Amino acid sequence: MSDEHEGVRLIVRRLDVLGGGHEVLRRAAARTLGELDPPRATELLSTVMKLSVERWEPAMRVLPAFMRALEDDGDLIPHLGTLRQVAALHEQEEVTFVFSEGRPVQEYEPDAAARADAKLFTLPLGVLKSRARLTRDPDELSRLAVASNASVIREVLKNPRLTEDLVVRIAARRPARPEPLEEIWRSARWNMQPAVRRALVFNPYLNPEVAVKIVPLMAAPDLKELATDRNVHLSVRELAGRLSASARRR
Repeated sequence: MSDEHEGVRLIVRRLDVLGGGHEVLRRAAARTLGELDPPRATELLSTVMKLSVERWEPAMRVLPAFMRALEDDGDLIPHLGTLRQVAALHEQEEVTFVFSEGRPVQEYEPDAAARADAKLFTLPLGVLKSRARLTRDPDELSRLAVASNASVIREVLKNPRLTEDLVVRIAARRPARPEPLEEIWRSARWNMQPAVRRALVFNPYLNPEVAVKIVPLMAAPDLKELATDRNVHLSVRELAGRLSASARRR
């Protein structure tokens, strides 16, 4: 094992034993990236991704925090905007894909989504949000879970009676607006569940800049399937293909 890889393992182990929950770990991962110069930061990301694909458990536990930090914690990563270019210069192609952008493969127009919500829900938005967060009725919760309004789904995700099966149904829903799907990705309570991640990353209505951050968290069979799925964004397929090939070379 190279000294460089051993250094990454030490960083990962340090993060892995942090207490304080998902947000503390995410912010710590962001600070770690921010304290490194751009080449070392991209090397860290590349190595953690490879270690996770190799099923090293500390990396598997810590990698989600790095992926979320890239989206949520730019204030702690001053060179965030340069990392894609640096990764390309250093031929760290898996990292360049993590910064992919673009439009979803399929799109549900906002006006159409709003009209569908208006037919389903007659109550004011504030009441819908309150019920989404507090209802004890599983049937009402299921009805509210089909809303296209992201603020309603945000409250649904806080409901203590919400089940993983229902979250998977929300994540897999088609057609869908990308914003409710992104609320699931941001939910520390639910984005760690493999079935939820799978439903999200295979959904062609999810924005690719989110989907590519989920790809490195997937198991080898899912990577293999993603690599050939024409319903997902090209960047998702290509990243999945590269990580799948890396897993096969183990």
